[in-house]
Amino acid sequence: MMDSDNINKELHTLREHADGDRDSNTSCEGMSEGSSYSGILLRPNVNDANYDDENRPYLGYFEGPEKTLEVCFRPAGKDMFSNMESLNGLIGMRRLPREDLNILCSKARCTIMSKISNNYLDAYVLSESSLFVYPHMVVLKTCGTTTLLRCIATLIELGRKVGLEVEWVGYSRKDFSFPYDQQFPHGSFAQEIEYIDSHRHLSEKLNGSAYTLGPVTSDHWFVYVADKTRRADDFTDTDRVLNIMMFDIAEDVSQKFYYDQYMKQIGADAEGKSKGDVECLVSEMMTKSAGIDTLCPGSKIDPRAFEPCGYSMNAILFRSYSTMHVTPEDGSSYASFETNQKMPSYTALINNVVNTFRPKRFVLTLMADEGALSQIKDIPLYSSTPSTVFVPVKGDSSRKSIDYKRKNLSTIQVEDDCVCMMANFVHDDSKLSEPVSMISKKMRETKIRGMSVQL
Repeated sequence: MMDSDNINKELHTLREHADGDRDSNTSCEGMSEGSSYSGILLRPNVNDANYDDENRPYLGYFEGPEKTLEVCFRPAGKDMFSNMESLNGLIGMRRLPREDLNILCSKARCTIMSKISNNYLDAYVLSESSLFVYPHMVVLKTCGTTTLLRCIATLIELGRKVGLEVEWVGYSRKDFSFPYDQQFPHGSFAQEIEYIDSHRHLSEKLNGSAYTLGPVTSDHWFVYVADKTRRADDFTDTDRVLNIMMFDIAEDVSQKFYYDQYMKQIGADAEGKSKGDVECLVSEMMTKSAGIDTLCPGSKIDPRAFEPCGYSMNAILFRSYSTMHVTPEDGSSYASFETNQKMPSYTALINNVVNTFRPKRFVLTLMADEGALSQIKDIPLYSSTPSTVFVPVKGDSSRKSIDYKRKNLSTIQVEDDCVCMMANFVHDDSKLSEPVSMISKKMRETKIRGMSVQL
């Protein structure tokens, strides 16, 4: 849990600082004409209109871990299922035109690159991560120095435009690797909480609680949840989101996410092709070279390779999404995989993802309803599971495994029935030489550990 005295002091300081800024040359953000705004005003150095995404400076490193904003909506009014008009067969937030989504993304300082859809959702690859739009839910993930929380006011307004009101809000992120590069309001978690709270006049639902999971001296996870769901007596939900954040990925894997090598392979075949066609070809080659196409079997995939390096991918399968983002820069290499797919066991998926990138360490998080937890039988986030993850090495004739030791485990229940779980895993070099045939023996002999701050 976050130290209440420290965060209260930081919030008090932030309020005083905001009071001094209100008379400066700043402008209200995301408000309709005639609306009043009593919260924190935006810093003048963050200007949506002047932001140039294509010509931003490349610093040779990148803040890979994403900020994630999830907002669930419900029909406004007493009748929860009235006024559900469709537009071309689409309902709710999926009725929003592309122009509105472009405005939403501009608030976060990112742009839409491509889109795939099915009967249940729309998935957009962004210049920094991804956007998923369901009829009654929007999930926006952005990385780098994006200003994700500046989307809140616009998102509330867009919901009202299609007759919806906010029901559930979740914001989460890992601690930053390069915190001083972040733009307002992402200077600290306390600043982010204060900024969300400043929008309460737009929606009374923005009245949640904030938490820190994991050791503050190492990788940790910040979570904010405001749950105002109207639950029936027999209500049972099974929503869950699994996220694997991998750091210091294997060097030979990192090299697969540099653009130029594929251009050299294409060579003269690029002549006569449009830039978009070449980008699609490079994206497909990068996907297959890294083995990412095998991680989401049966899914509709939308990959995107970036220059000079980097990669994003969205995959959709019925109502679920999976998304992956890779920043291969030396010294800050990172890859993430997130999905809300409902599975009884995630062990095989986690093993396959980690095996693809072979990181030195990874952070595993899960946000789920209690109903979902009752369905998940196997995941290395339970205190009753072994504290070591054994990952077979893909393509290794000696059948060796890479072992990752769980260093800590944190679990907390937030709001009504939302449970957040987080664990840090570190590569155990001493176990690299052990063959896969020993895995079952090791798992039988592994002592079952209870939850603790530091194992």
